[in-house]
Amino acid sequence: MDVFLLRLTLTLCLLFLPLSVSAQTITGVASVRDGDSLEIRGTRIRLHGIDAPESRQLCTRPTGQRWRCGQQAALALADRIGRRSVSCVTRDIDRYGRTIAVCSQDGTDLNAWMVREGWAVAYRRYSRDYVAVEDDARRAGRNIWSGTFVMPWDWRRGTRNP
Repeated sequence: MDVFLLRLTLTLCLLFLPLSVSAQTITGVASVRDGDSLEIRGTRIRLHGIDAPESRQLCTRPTGQRWRCGQQAALALADRIGRRSVSCVTRDIDRYGRTIAVCSQDGTDLNAWMVREGWAVAYRRYSRDYVAVEDDARRAGRNIWSGTFVMPWDWRRGTRNP
């Protein structure tokens, strides 16, 4: 009887473990939704470990001139991708039903590329994967790091001035 109870307990425990997302790869021509999200064949994809300025977000250049850095981040990603195929490896699904993934094209990690080029920041709340890349972009003063800006997560919460 003890063996039966042990098996029953183990079976019940396995049934109630959270299901993990299997490493699925989504490949195809991507549409850029904004600087940190794509869509491939109807699947909305959020780029893992990064956060880009929102489409309506403004940044400030050292001269004081304000510019649409969020819009420029999306355009930079769209220009980088073009109409060539992108491959995204699923990491998770977020609370909005979007696939969280690391996407690449021709061997280049696009998540890292966005941070390296100064179009996005490392999203430390969810990952530390791109922190060193962000440090390099900040030191080099690339794009959003050339002036001042509000971190995207703060901007979404209502902080609008850099």
